[in-house]
Amino acid sequence: MSDFTFDPVQLMAEAVEAADGLSDFGNDDFRDGLAALCATYDRNNWTEKGRKRNRRRTVGLLTTRLKITDAFKRHPEILERPIPKPMVLTGLPRSGTSALFNLLGEDPDARPLRLWEAQFPDPLDDLQPGAPDPRRAMIDEYQKHMNEKNPEFAKIHFASADTPEECVLIHAYALHGVQLGVEIMLEPYGSWFRAQDLRSLYRYYADLLRLLDWQRPGNRWLLKAPAHMWAIDALIETMPDVSIVWSHRNPIACTASICSMTQTLFGKTMDIDPAELGPVVMDWYATSLERGLAVRDRSDPARFVDVSHDDFVADSMGQVEQIYAHFDMPLSDAAAGAMNAYIAGHPKDKHGKHEYDLATYGLTLEQVNERFASYVARFGIQ
Repeated sequence: MSDFTFDPVQLMAEAVEAADGLSDFGNDDFRDGLAALCATYDRNNWTEKGRKRNRRRTVGLLTTRLKITDAFKRHPEILERPIPKPMVLTGLPRSGTSALFNLLGEDPDARPLRLWEAQFPDPLDDLQPGAPDPRRAMIDEYQKHMNEKNPEFAKIHFASADTPEECVLIHAYALHGVQLGVEIMLEPYGSWFRAQDLRSLYRYYADLLRLLDWQRPGNRWLLKAPAHMWAIDALIETMPDVSIVWSHRNPIACTASICSMTQTLFGKTMDIDPAELGPVVMDWYATSLERGLAVRDRSDPARFVDVSHDDFVADSMGQVEQIYAHFDMPLSDAAAGAMNAYIAGHPKDKHGKHEYDLATYGLTLEQVNERFASYVARFGIQ
């Protein structure tokens, strides 16, 4: 019997203690997700290290949620802040969204979500306006250590404290969303997530963006997550003037890379057969793509622009110019200069080449081609 149990009431009590007695978690709609997560952490074949990590992380999410709710109560003006003209990147994972996200984040007018603030969205009470947040330095040191400890994952997704990061990290404070990307591959959380109306998650997500912008204001949010494909309708409803950049890549390359990334995310927290993992991963992301495109078909086409991974590799600035022109956004000299400098300093595979193959994950070319046939045909992907 493991010492790391997952009783939601107990975890919430520990969070209250860790938050110095704060006890208001906000809207109760987080409780179903918490229960599904706890069941997933309790019933699957996690290693003892995995159970310990999952328990510590869940208490941490709940603790931060308490602090977020407290900030909203003490500063109700936060919830009145607008979210003007956000730009959101989505598409299959490993389709070039991160590289494009990092490049677009060089525009001084863009306000990307940074890794360190996604880990600490709650404000420090005694921090003076304009003063550096000491938690950033802590994340910087931690991430350097993790990049050295796990160089294989750094090849897949290199990160630092200030790297623009996926906003699924702040979805997690709703005890919802794709979490770490492994929970959605397991039951019961995977089925629970697929059955949810995601509007409440996106309302909370928008409020977290308001909270972060209240602390460190920007001109225009720049956001990114493949998981947004599950919720294009909720995204548009929550942010009516959102513009969406959709990345595309050969799904054979994407699928093999996603499987490898997911296995790496599991790490030593679960003994998992990669040949059993592959079909689950492929179905998850193929379904998200199908759901997202179905909503896109019902939406204003002017809201979307498509970017080819291969075209981006061949001519990054050409793709940037296409995006800005489509949305009638000026590309300033300062932005273009910063982006060109970034391209020069970040050649492809700077942090090592990520290698993978389908067979390891129990998949064949024929299976992937069949699953993504309509997608390939629709966008003329080679």
